[in-house]
Amino acid sequence: MTLLNNFGLPADMTTNKGKLLSNLSYKQPVLLVFLRHFGCTFCREALADIAKKRDNIENRGVKIVFVHMSPNYLANRYFERYELKGIAHVSDPDCKLYKAYGLTKGTFNQLFGLKSWIRGFDAGVVKGNWVGTKALGDGFQMPGVFLIQNEEIKEHYIHKLASDRPDYVGLIDCCAVF
Repeated sequence: MTLLNNFGLPADMTTNKGKLLSNLSYKQPVLLVFLRHFGCTFCREALADIAKKRDNIENRGVKIVFVHMSPNYLANRYFERYELKGIAHVSDPDCKLYKAYGLTKGTFNQLFGLKSWIRGFDAGVVKGNWVGTKALGDGFQMPGVFLIQNEEIKEHYIHKLASDRPDYVGLIDCCAVF
């Protein structure tokens, strides 16, 4: 499909574990999950969803890496809260990776439209993911998910609405090791 280098991937982007993001996909497929911000109900829902599916994803030979806009110490608190302790992640407060992967700022309807409000109530109140009081990043940034292997995007999901809920396991079916 598309090579990462075509996106102008910053070569110095490293995970919290000191691994170059560009090198990880040569060892195994990488599910690169771009979060909105930790105060977002849908971001918290994504963390809960992936925590439930983590074993299934990792048992298929896929490494999960999150991209967020917060300092690593703060991100670690959220990952621990959602039972994702030790997960690899990249702090991108300037949104360089978001831009490199073509993720844009959301429109009013993408962020605050009726469908997002309805889903927000379900995800936040009914399912207990709540809404944070601080954006903890750019509240207008849209999320996305990419499956990377050998520095090539094999599959992706670009959110049309902030409230979209990707099928993470379905996304890796194209090339995950079983």
